[in-house]
Amino acid sequence: MFFSLMGIFCFTFWNLKVVTNQSGVFKGVFFSIWLWCKTFFFLPIFLNKCIAAEVSEEKGQKLGFEKMIGTPNNGRLRLAFSLVNGSQDLGPDSTPVSHAGSECGAIEFTREDVEALVSEKMKSKNKFNYKERCENMMEYIKRLRLCIRWFQELEGEYAFEQEKLRSALELTERRCYEMEMALKNKDEEMNLIILELRNSLASLQEQLVKEESEKKAAMDSLVKEKEARDSIERSKASLSEELDKVRAELDSANQRIESINDMYKLLQEYNSSLQIYNSKLQTDVTAAHETIKRCEKERLAAVENLHNLRGEHKSLQDQLTSSIASQDGVMKQKDALLNEVACLRMELHQIKDDRDQYQQQAQSLAVEASKYKELATNSSGLEEKCLSQGNQIQILHDQLAVAERKLQMSDTFALEKRKEFEGQKEIIEELHKCLEDAEFKLIEGEKLRKKLHNTILELKGNIRVFCRVRPQLADDSSSNHGKVFSYPTVMEYLDRSIDMTHNGQKHSFIFDKVFMPDVSQEEVFVEISQLVQSALDGYKVCIFAYGQTGSGKTYTMMGKPGQPDEKGLIPRLLEQIFQTIQALQHQGWRYEMQVSMLEIYNETIRDLLSTNRDSSRFENGVTGKQYMIKHDANGNTQVSDLTIVDVQSSREVSFLLDRAAQSRSVGRTQMNEQSSRSHFVFTMRITGVNESTEQQVQGVLNLIDLAGSERLSKSGSTGDRLKETQAINKSLSSLADVIFALAKKEDHVPFRNSKLTYLLQPCLGGDSKTLMFVNLSPEPSSAGESLCSLRFAARVNACEIGTPRRQLNIRTSNSRLSYG
Repeated sequence: MFFSLMGIFCFTFWNLKVVTNQSGVFKGVFFSIWLWCKTFFFLPIFLNKCIAAEVSEEKGQKLGFEKMIGTPNNGRLRLAFSLVNGSQDLGPDSTPVSHAGSECGAIEFTREDVEALVSEKMKSKNKFNYKERCENMMEYIKRLRLCIRWFQELEGEYAFEQEKLRSALELTERRCYEMEMALKNKDEEMNLIILELRNSLASLQEQLVKEESEKKAAMDSLVKEKEARDSIERSKASLSEELDKVRAELDSANQRIESINDMYKLLQEYNSSLQIYNSKLQTDVTAAHETIKRCEKERLAAVENLHNLRGEHKSLQDQLTSSIASQDGVMKQKDALLNEVACLRMELHQIKDDRDQYQQQAQSLAVEASKYKELATNSSGLEEKCLSQGNQIQILHDQLAVAERKLQMSDTFALEKRKEFEGQKEIIEELHKCLEDAEFKLIEGEKLRKKLHNTILELKGNIRVFCRVRPQLADDSSSNHGKVFSYPTVMEYLDRSIDMTHNGQKHSFIFDKVFMPDVSQEEVFVEISQLVQSALDGYKVCIFAYGQTGSGKTYTMMGKPGQPDEKGLIPRLLEQIFQTIQALQHQGWRYEMQVSMLEIYNETIRDLLSTNRDSSRFENGVTGKQYMIKHDANGNTQVSDLTIVDVQSSREVSFLLDRAAQSRSVGRTQMNEQSSRSHFVFTMRITGVNESTEQQVQGVLNLIDLAGSERLSKSGSTGDRLKETQAINKSLSSLADVIFALAKKEDHVPFRNSKLTYLLQPCLGGDSKTLMFVNLSPEPSSAGESLCSLRFAARVNACEIGTPRRQLNIRTSNSRLSYG
């Protein structure tokens, strides 16, 4: 009997040691087991209490009974624990608990199973039958081991899940911190860019104020010079009157010879003083010329400053574009941050759900604790476990509060960033407005510069020359016009100079304006649009195009029919004239306009608006109607029997232009498919009357498309084309002779050598505002002709023809059209 009892004790001790090695929760139970060996009768009671205490401790650490309820992991089949412990069947209200799924993965515990396991009592028919008691105890211990393993594995899973959530939370906090630092850096960069833009804008405003003051000073100096000239003229008039009086006294005092001799000596002395005074006036005129040169230098400096302002304006636009791009990047980062906040809110919502579940579990645990207290009032271990559960719930509450504070901080941060973005948007809008104001000031400064430039040119009396290079065409022999022409980028000569390379030599020319091949018709028209106002103000205006055949003269003057974007200067000028007339009607001005069109073909004038188109042609050796050119004393030019049409709108003038184009002489040569074989002259006489001030003005607008010069060796002209070429070259040669004579300031200028020069006499030698377009071809084969055209244009630009004179208070009835 003793050995059998010792065997049972050893076997029981070995099983308990195995359980203790797998889970160190039974270290305080060995002493109780030793007492059980001594008193077999009390062993089931002590063991049930210990098992209940350990089970409640495992549940209080990480999970509750409600967390054990769910779908079995990994799709395993559910096996009720009642099948393992072999106890009674469960009730219909039993709740399943999830299992961890390893060695006991096929077993699922419910609350009733655990309660039954804890409250199970050892039953035996004979309380002294220790063998039966040991066998029952071994089965009971095996079930306890399965339950403990299941709790340990479930605890490990939830510990792993908690660690995973903690690492995800740390990663989210680190990302939020990095994004916050990046946004702070972007904010600092935006503040620096805004500060730089404000500084540059202030410097631009200072430069504009300085330029305006300089321009005002130049205008004041010009007014003072004009007043000085007027005073000199008045003094000269008074001196001439005094001289007449002295001469009258000399005629009346012939009897007093001595007194006359004395008076003569006095007059000689007075004459010498006048000569001295005249020399002084000449020095004053020289000083005035120097002042004009100084003004020209100041104008060039102003142009350079203007180009610098344009460059700074462009840099400001680039900075604005970069700031807008950075703003877009910040907006994208904001969207990403909002997405992160949404994710955090979802996580917070999940945490709140978990909190609710934990609270429900806590409530259920509280219920279970009350039951456990009723079952084991003397168990202090159960109270400690309940306290640990309360601490765990408090920890979860603290974690939830921290998560809510972080969410509030993220919402506050997002709101602050949104306000910062709105502030930056307002700053950018202010910068846009400042840039628009700066652009408007630049445009106004450019207009003032052009006006001053026109005033200086009018004072000089020079013929203005614009140079335009035709773009490369598809059928041209060369594919790159840069081989012949180049355009210096020096600020002083920007858009005013052109370099040409011919036979290895470089030739440089400077004109009033140079248009590169990519310049549109609209940009060319803007440069000459001020001449329209001059014609309406009563000035004579003449614009003519010069160049070789195929260089783009007719395209510049007339454009391409049927294409509004490529209209020439003549249609655009006419449209602006009628628009300006409508605007001036509110100021009391009323205008009348008369139009005529003619061509000079083989030194013969043809009326392009005549109903009889053959009236001026040769028929059977007999000439038709002859047109005579006459100049009156006022500098006006008349052509006898020329058709003059009154016009009221630009549409009427366009119809007349189309009619004249059909009548104009054109032909095909080797240089050009449709070459103009005559000089085309369009004239509009403008008469204006202001009803309120009774002021009358008469202006004349002459627009001339010269025939192209060409070499016989290249044009391949024969027969009638040969005669046409010879006549064209002769008239252009006569024009060159006139220009050379004007440049040398010769006494005799050969205007009568050709009909063309005689018709242009008031424009070249009178008081007209004259502008010449020199058109160039980019083909290397035409480099020789282009060089000749440039040299001729340079001579034209150097000619001084006098200051333009405005025609006021000249109103004649039934007056003929003037070409002057």
